[in-house]
Amino acid sequence: MRERWAALGAAGLAMGTYGTALAVRGADPFGSRPRAGTQLTEQVVPMHAHLWDLLRGQGGGDLLLNWDSGYGAPFAADLIGSLLNPFSWLVALLPRAAVPYAVLLATLLSIGLAVALMTIFLGRLRPGPPWPRALLATGYGLCAWVLVDAAGQPARLWGPVALPLLCLAFDRCVRLRGWVPGTLAVALAWWGNFPTAATASLGAGLVLVLRLLLDRRAPSVRLRALARAVAMAAVGIGLAAPALWVSFLAGRSAQPAAVLRPGTPAFGDYLSHLLPGALATRTLPDVFVGVLGLLLVAALPFNRAVPAAERIGWCAALLLLAGSFAWRPDFLLWHFSKAPEGDPYRSTFVLSGLLTMAAWVCLSRRPALPALGGGVALLALLAALGSSGPGSGHGPGGPAGWVLLGVGVPLLVVLLELLGRPGRRRQGVALTLLTCAVLAGSLGAALWVPVLRERRPDLAPVPDGAAVRSARQRLRAADDWPLSRTDPGPHVFTGNDPMLLGAQGGGYRSDYLPATTAQTLHALGAGWFLQGRQTLSFADPVGQALFAVTTSLEEDLTLRRAPAAPLVTVHPPTVLDASSVFSRQQALLGARVYEVPVPRPAGGPAPTDHGSSGWSVPATPAGAGGTVFTAGCTPGRAAYFYAPYLAGVLGRPIGDLVVAGRQNATALPIVPLGTVPPDGTVRVEIRAGADTQVPARPFGCLDPAALAGAVDGLRATGALRVRAGGHTISADLHPGSTGTALLALPAVPGWRCALDGGPPLLPQSAQGLLAVPLGAGADRLSCSFTPPGLGDGLRLAGGAAGVLVAVALWRWWPG
Repeated sequence: MRERWAALGAAGLAMGTYGTALAVRGADPFGSRPRAGTQLTEQVVPMHAHLWDLLRGQGGGDLLLNWDSGYGAPFAADLIGSLLNPFSWLVALLPRAAVPYAVLLATLLSIGLAVALMTIFLGRLRPGPPWPRALLATGYGLCAWVLVDAAGQPARLWGPVALPLLCLAFDRCVRLRGWVPGTLAVALAWWGNFPTAATASLGAGLVLVLRLLLDRRAPSVRLRALARAVAMAAVGIGLAAPALWVSFLAGRSAQPAAVLRPGTPAFGDYLSHLLPGALATRTLPDVFVGVLGLLLVAALPFNRAVPAAERIGWCAALLLLAGSFAWRPDFLLWHFSKAPEGDPYRSTFVLSGLLTMAAWVCLSRRPALPALGGGVALLALLAALGSSGPGSGHGPGGPAGWVLLGVGVPLLVVLLELLGRPGRRRQGVALTLLTCAVLAGSLGAALWVPVLRERRPDLAPVPDGAAVRSARQRLRAADDWPLSRTDPGPHVFTGNDPMLLGAQGGGYRSDYLPATTAQTLHALGAGWFLQGRQTLSFADPVGQALFAVTTSLEEDLTLRRAPAAPLVTVHPPTVLDASSVFSRQQALLGARVYEVPVPRPAGGPAPTDHGSSGWSVPATPAGAGGTVFTAGCTPGRAAYFYAPYLAGVLGRPIGDLVVAGRQNATALPIVPLGTVPPDGTVRVEIRAGADTQVPARPFGCLDPAALAGAVDGLRATGALRVRAGGHTISADLHPGSTGTALLALPAVPGWRCALDGGPPLLPQSAQGLLAVPLGAGADRLSCSFTPPGLGDGLRLAGGAAGVLVAVALWRWWPG
């Protein structure tokens, strides 16, 4: 019973400390200050909002397909990567407007569960009183990695849960019992979030090997325990095969991202991050676990009550683990041969966990005053080396770090000495004061680290909740899905506004964004960020008409309406022109609506003509005029310009526009220039900040009447009725329709279609959109989406489940 109360108390202590720190700082959702990196605002909250919609039956799609984002994108990989933390599903219990609070609740509960499980495992690692274990586990739950890298991201926070959970599962192998429950624990860890579970498995495996090396039983017994652990891991991971296989294939077909190649961190910088409250302005492994844990780890080499082999083993494991994050071959091993996007040290919570375990190994054998003195001396050396790091610049966490060390270390030495002396009353007082000290230190770190965190340039502002609700209400009132799309438009709030607001747009920010989606929208004139990992909605009328967008949200939160083609159109056989973005749009529209004139240089620094490859525009000298291009069009038409990687100032008749394109990181959309003047000359001036490229045919002059006629024609010949299910879409066509049915969604892998209830067909791609040849004629078209790898993953999981059931029956069968 004391064990349970200690675990619950530790969880409450960690959760209360973190929540109090957020409230005191006025951080989201208690105020307007961001509490974590960009991903919280841009991805985590919108995805939880979309999950709320799905669980309430209001979402566009289901767990396999997301109709809201990217004009129709796979969702299973996002679900697996971001939403399988069981606490994330509590979002369904709160109102949609309270989704940020639901994310906070999932964050707090994940921290609490991690602390509770670590408290229990420390008792399995080495017997001892539960409350000191709880205090050490609190430092683990509020370690630097949690406060900096995982704050506000329930998916990542499943990693600190998975590490002690897996260690408890492997502990069953050490004790040669409980194989079936341990296997289920492994499966739960991997289902919750497999990227962090993978690294947690490596950490738990290291702890298991160390324990078996220190075990005094016969080698045959230890080998048997190791074999049980290997079998447990294999079957448990096999049960999670659907998540692994779907995510692997989705990642392989995703838009490539810039891979980080971190260099070896400076020795002093690395050491400084072991100190409480330390955080450099650049990305380094964030590993501190609080003053209590750090002091005990430092005292471990000097604690003679711990056998020499155990001291050497734990110190060697910590040094090996810490060094592995600074040496590239081992660093890649932790991330399975590929450095992740964004944060290159997503596995350092494992080091924080092992520091906590080593601290308990020391504390469980009551370190004497000489051992604590040795730890203090080692900490002084660590602080001196850390404060001299060339990249830290603030010593061990700045003033707060010096206070935590200068006040906390002497106080903890006194309290630990009292705790080791006999006498229940004396020990009770010491334990109470030790609890207060840990609480104060944890709260200080939780308050100070976000202050340092704000120095890193990756925080996004918190969207105004009232404005979000207003925009959502307007879009919901105009919703006409699946007859047409209601697009959230210019990404006023986040890169995932379609999920945040519950509408059907092109905006989509995800690590699993399909390359097909990114390249298709880019080729048709939509913009992107993050090297294509964030797509934007179409801003031009032809792009919106092609993707069935009849209503779009403007930047001032008003709605703009325009006619558009249906989601399913029928086209006669034709040769698609792909010479320019305007010709590609016309090819899918099936009508000539643009004039695409040849541009002419007309002043400023002379560009270089590369023919069909485009123009090289030189950087504009300071104080000089820019490069001028002109083109001839019919007066009265709407002029547009397309130069996706232009950086500088674009001088237009309707006003200058500052642009920041960068190949391939940021692609600009089609830009309006205004109405073609009476003399028929369209003119732009490019004041480029650096040498840049402009396409061969950057001008397009749109005839609005021709566009309206083309849309009317597509509506007249297209689908009579369109129905969209969770991951299906079907259309009733004009009887005997021939040619090609074109669906206004990217042709990502996983779609299968059928005509008039016939056998499944593999659809084709027309300029990146889903296209189905109708053959001799068809009346009805139906398509269904299945994530690649789901079938194989389910079969593997079925085999693993069979093994698990067989073992369970064998153990149960009387014999």
